[in-house]
Amino acid sequence: MWDFTHPPLDKALAARYQIDWMLPSECAARLAAGTADLGLIPIAALATSPGLRILPGCTIASKGRVRSLLLVRRARQPLAELRSVAADTASRSTIAHARILLGKWDNPAVPFLPMAADLDAMLDRADAAIVIGDPALLALEERANRFERTGEELVYHDLAEEWWTLTGLPFVSAVWCTSCREPLDESVARDLIHSRDHGLQNMDALVAEWTRQLPLSEQTIRSYLTTNIHYVLDAECLEAMRVFFKLAEECGALPKFDLPVGEFAGQTTKS
Repeated sequence: MWDFTHPPLDKALAARYQIDWMLPSECAARLAAGTADLGLIPIAALATSPGLRILPGCTIASKGRVRSLLLVRRARQPLAELRSVAADTASRSTIAHARILLGKWDNPAVPFLPMAADLDAMLDRADAAIVIGDPALLALEERANRFERTGEELVYHDLAEEWWTLTGLPFVSAVWCTSCREPLDESVARDLIHSRDHGLQNMDALVAEWTRQLPLSEQTIRSYLTTNIHYVLDAECLEAMRVFFKLAEECGALPKFDLPVGEFAGQTTKS
């Protein structure tokens, strides 16, 4: 979103776009309701909101370890023996990925308990916890402190890394979509791609901005933005999405959804 919030292009873009900030799940709900034209949404929403169209170029994905998508369990309890998982439900895509992985770990029917993202409270109620986003990054930062405080040994599974190990493909979290029945002007995708590229070119400024806003070290934020996140909707990410939807349907995590072919394939732009 660099160009939308920073000069020299922010004022010109403000004349073309009205921006509302909200959780990814809310973005998907707005698109499904037809009260927004464009949104960055969890990919799982594509299976439950027919008619959405993917814009080429940009994604939020990870090719390996991401650190912001965690399944945390007690070391004494193997994955196959988990009886309950407390889940931060802010991203349905992460929950679907986790359901697929738990099926591969011989625990396909373990119940998920929706809870706010508080690791201690979650582990008080369940055998394991799924935390995403800033709470996951904070949980990793506080890992040593928590062990000293509780004496409880935990295992932190990076879900993106586990997905990469299982499939050899990226973990794709979100894509830009439109609810418009007619194709958007190609300039919309170009605006998003240029904004992404300009953000990558201004990484020092972005790291400084987020270091002021989050209780995380500058090194953690820089590594996350430059190493853990992949921003280009390339052919590998498209294949990862196809595999995700196939496996999600097989395990009952999502209804059947076939990723459209030809609508955006081959139109991705690399930095």
